[in-house]
Amino acid sequence: MRCPFCNHQDDRVVDSRSCRDGQAIRRRRECTNCVNRFTTYEYIEHAPLTVIKVDGSREPFDRSKLQKKIELACYKTTVSAERMEELIDQVESDLSNLAEREVPSKQIGELVMEALKELNDVAYVRYASVYRQFKDRSDFMRELEQMAN
Repeated sequence: MRCPFCNHQDDRVVDSRSCRDGQAIRRRRECTNCVNRFTTYEYIEHAPLTVIKVDGSREPFDRSKLQKKIELACYKTTVSAERMEELIDQVESDLSNLAEREVPSKQIGELVMEALKELNDVAYVRYASVYRQFKDRSDFMRELEQMAN
């Protein structure tokens, strides 16, 4: 493991612990050269998941892309970064538990919307407005009415 500060290759593990419900190991490391500390994560490598886009194209699942979308939906709400991380972990876990290795983007969007609906109304409506491609105010109003019922 290369030190992110000085690029030296030798380090020592200072602390290891399980995280993300046992799905990862968090390691605190200390560089033997510059003595700076940094954190690494080890994950179980699953068979790669492919996302089938609306236009039929395929691309590898990208957790960071999902994270950006959720962070955007939760911007300036009461949802903590920790809770967003849990939501992303849950969606990723749900996807990895599926028998198929190819998942339509629509299915991912539905998983995220269900999770956001329980988490925060504002984040849910923001995400829904992009995901369902709201065109005008009436689309927003229809979604809000469905939420109220």
